[in-house]
This record gives sequence, structure tokens and C-alpha cells, in this order.
Amino acid sequence: MQVTTEDGGRLNAFAKEPRMEVMDAETSRNRGRSSLMMLIGGTVLVGAMMAVSVAIS
Repeated sequence: MQVTTEDGGRLNAFAKEPRMEVMDAETSRNRGRSSLMMLIGGTVLVGAMMAVSVAIS
């Protein structure tokens, strides 16, 4: 962790940045599909929760 001294003698610590990951086209397509499935799953889950809350009330 890098530490620098600011005005007034205060210390400021900077975390290490994660390494960059280079993705090829195939990996990018697979991640796009998984995020689309997560979006659809979340939408279905919210819809189900709303239906249950309406049925209870």
C-alpha cells in the first residue's frame, strides 16, 4: 500500500489497484449472456415478490 504525506503531516494511504484482465470476444459474449440471465431472473423474482405481497394483502 502506498502512503503519502499531505499538508499538515497527515498520512494518506492508497490501496493497490487490481490487475487489468483482457477479455477476448468469446469471454465477452458469455459474460453478456450471464448478465442478461441475471437481469431476467431478478425481474421475475421482483414480479413474484409483488404477486405474493398483493395476495397477502
